[in-house]
Amino acid sequence: MKKKSFRRKLIALITALSIPTCLVSMSASAEWVHIGYMGDLNNDFHVNVADLLLMSKYILAKVQLTSDNAYNVKDHFYSINGSEMDNSLEYLQTSDINQDGRTDIFDLILMRKYVINQWSDPVYIWNDETETTTTESTTETSTTSTTTASASSSTSSAVSTLFTSTSLTTTIYSTDITTTTSTTAFEFIEAPVKELYGSMPSQNNASMVVFYVDFPDCPYTYEPTTAEIEKAVFGSEDASSKNYPFESISAFYKRSSKGSLNISGKVFRYTTKENKSAYEGDVYHVNLINEIFDAFRDSEDFTIFDGNGDSVIDSTLISVPAAAGDDNWWPAAGQYGGNPDFKVDDMSIGHVIVGNAQIESKSDYKNFTSSYLHETGHCMGLPDYYLYNGEKDFEGLHGSAGYEMMDETNADFSAVSKLMLGWYKREQVSIYDPTTKTQSYTLNNAQKENGNCIIIPCGKLENNYYSEFLILEYTTLDVNNSRLKKDYWWRTSGAGVRVFHVEGTVSDNIGWKYWKYASGENEATNNDAGRRFIRIIDDTETDNLYHAGDVIDSNISGFKWYAEDGTQTIDTGLKISVDSMDDDSCIITVSEK
Repeated sequence: MKKKSFRRKLIALITALSIPTCLVSMSASAEWVHIGYMGDLNNDFHVNVADLLLMSKYILAKVQLTSDNAYNVKDHFYSINGSEMDNSLEYLQTSDINQDGRTDIFDLILMRKYVINQWSDPVYIWNDETETTTTESTTETSTTSTTTASASSSTSSAVSTLFTSTSLTTTIYSTDITTTTSTTAFEFIEAPVKELYGSMPSQNNASMVVFYVDFPDCPYTYEPTTAEIEKAVFGSEDASSKNYPFESISAFYKRSSKGSLNISGKVFRYTTKENKSAYEGDVYHVNLINEIFDAFRDSEDFTIFDGNGDSVIDSTLISVPAAAGDDNWWPAAGQYGGNPDFKVDDMSIGHVIVGNAQIESKSDYKNFTSSYLHETGHCMGLPDYYLYNGEKDFEGLHGSAGYEMMDETNADFSAVSKLMLGWYKREQVSIYDPTTKTQSYTLNNAQKENGNCIIIPCGKLENNYYSEFLILEYTTLDVNNSRLKKDYWWRTSGAGVRVFHVEGTVSDNIGWKYWKYASGENEATNNDAGRRFIRIIDDTETDNLYHAGDVIDSNISGFKWYAEDGTQTIDTGLKISVDSMDDDSCIITVSEK
């Protein structure tokens, strides 16, 4: 939510993310090693009811099969129960049990036979790599290398401190690492947020059910039509709109995600049975939510609001009149807080947004859209970026660079959010390699489809970016930031490089995964004073965007790593210079001091 805290229950999305690790390996012998089973779609080394359910959902077109749950990357030769496979295949499709080149009902039948023990043995998959050692790449590097991370490139140069594999933890470096893309991820990175507590997918298709609700004693001052509400939530892009770039939730997310997220859904109008006061005092709004779903359960099919096929409604938006007041109805989002057995069409209720941001008129709904854009970010698993303990100032990111949808302002998502939501193509994420000493990069306009980022790790960059690092982008006042030119003209200097300090460590509390330093309301963050999930370098009410000729080093406040006590006092030993800049790109150089 915006400015006020809302304690949300966490939910585990027990989904194994797999980010490919690029390792240079050598086979020490030619003996075959058992590496898995055909039909093991969730990679738990078993073929059981869980795989059967996943296969069934795929056949019914409720889920997609990805490199995480249907394929094994083919490094060397594979063998299935002794029969050697075609070595030209890039992938072994483990969902294709009968190996006829497709996954269909016949594979489902074979899986069912195995699960109910009609097969005496599972279908083994073998690999000819028994002992694996890692070596540093033999590619020679010069003292200074240049990386241009463009959308058309097929490689990610200068990758350092590569992601930790579950079986190999040796750190290597390379200046020419070819990335592997998922078959269904549109060449985008896997979203680290998938493992956390959000119920709404941040990639591919997501759905939202919208209830525009009023009370018998608190009606709307302006009554929009269903078509008007649908336009504000699901409408197509319209740069000529008075509300642009907040002409619709769907259009804003489509642009920010580079087309990787498509939000659809349906709008319903509802008036409650009781007066407003009957629903107040319930922080989770359980009675209101249950009443609304019960009113439509017999007439509507709620399975259409499950974009990722996990039998959970992706997101629910309940909007009430502004006149309802802020005390109970300030926009907030959280996991459904009622009985987990409460379902509609066998669908559980996922994240729910409740708020009093209304549509003011047919042409004025900017506040409605921007408020719920922020809350929709929570539905995907993003935390608030503002502070929790300021007496007057709750803003988490200050200055001309401190604009972010998850903070207090209505702007585009930053590089931090886009990374966690999986809105970068693989070649658009470059990682600084300390072994090269000096490296130059091109940063493209962050508000456009070829926008990219540079990551500087603090030591080892953990899997899914769940660690401490700096991330840089070249932000502008284009597209989703264009409103800043009108609404915040006195504070912004326009385009420039901005640097975020991220502490992305994840905690796991009995299967509930969450960013350890995301909430300022706990001891881990020292109540906002210590480690924080996101900070901005030089966090002051100044022009803290960097332009051509600027140098960023330890003299800049916040350009240091966290010490054990949570203070930013450990020198990075680096400096960043902004070499040149134009309207759509800039060149920066990262080097040792």
